[in-house]
Amino acid sequence: MKPELLFLAHRIPYPPDRGDKIRSWHILRHLADYATVHLACFADDAADAAHLPALREALDGRLGEAFVATVSPSKLLWMAKAYSRRLTINEAAMSSAGLRDFVTRILAARPIAGVYAFSVQMARFVPAGFQRPFVMDFVDFDSAKYADYARKSGLAGRLVYDREAKKMFALEKATAARADVGLFVSEAEAALFRAEAKLPGADIRALSNGIDLVFFAPDAGFVPLPAQAGPRIVFTGQMNYRPNVEAVTDFAEQVFPRLRAARPELDFAIVGRRPPAAVEALAARPGITVTGDVPDVRPWLASADIVVAPLQIARGIQNKVLEAMAMGRAVVASPGAYEGIDALPGRDLMVAADPAAQADAILSLLDAPERAVAMGKAARARMVSHYGWEAQLAPLAAMLGLEVRKEAA
Repeated sequence: MKPELLFLAHRIPYPPDRGDKIRSWHILRHLADYATVHLACFADDAADAAHLPALREALDGRLGEAFVATVSPSKLLWMAKAYSRRLTINEAAMSSAGLRDFVTRILAARPIAGVYAFSVQMARFVPAGFQRPFVMDFVDFDSAKYADYARKSGLAGRLVYDREAKKMFALEKATAARADVGLFVSEAEAALFRAEAKLPGADIRALSNGIDLVFFAPDAGFVPLPAQAGPRIVFTGQMNYRPNVEAVTDFAEQVFPRLRAARPELDFAIVGRRPPAAVEALAARPGITVTGDVPDVRPWLASADIVVAPLQIARGIQNKVLEAMAMGRAVVASPGAYEGIDALPGRDLMVAADPAAQADAILSLLDAPERAVAMGKAARARMVSHYGWEAQLAPLAAMLGLEVRKEAA
């Protein structure tokens, strides 16, 4: 008989169409090979929650009991709860008596062998003194991200983000101290947390993201876009996410004009769902396309001469970079977007820190298309050799004490 696990997630891990869902989906699917997994999670809204039947189908019936709570859309309510209850805003946003009751019942009624929690705000649903293996997947060092936000914000924003950074760090430290294993998406994130948290007894490790090498492949069965007249630069991402918004607006203002001056036929496609007004307004500029949601990102990646990832605030591993490399595209990334990726700059991708360097790197590849093609091939080879999901997630079962191999289970 298979062991049973409880999987906690701050967002329903399906469909795998954004960074956090990509990681949580692949981990959930991996663990379902070893155990019956019960799921307690939040959803952004009713439409997001409605993905539960599709999730069950995608797991071929291997999902146990499940409870999905919907996050309140009121950010003012989050703030009020956070300040009145001394919580992080993230914890306040994800408050649910129903979810807590579900977790309590599952832990009491089922022979749960261990708990895997995805994102630190879910740690509050793991009872104090829980005696079975508890793996906390922090994913990113989130408090450091909010500290970055604070430094880049005006007075009002700085006060909010500074509070969130401090309270989030306290939560991260307390959770790492009681979890059996704390995971981060890269060794760089794990090392930074170890240095800042100073918890010598805590088991802090890196568990990297992988990439679906069959789906993200140059010869996968997707419908290509019509051929464009000139070369194309592409950025992909969830476009209501602040680091992505800042990346494309800064690129459009500081880098793209330099490129267009040298290559008037060049276009820049910003591909991703829910672009805010600031991003949509970029489409009024010559050569810039803002797609909004697209059914499949691969045709846009395949159409790119160069994929850019000029993020100035970036934590962990950027899936957008892995996807572009797996598609065999030449990538120009900022140091933050490159951090944590096991690839060689100059061979597998290019890393450029400031607008001038980014423009120079892009133009050098446009001027030598054979080099861009070679770089794309090297990028694909690196993804194949190092970034398959099964290889990346192989250590996870042992962390949860799952001694039964999936073949036997």
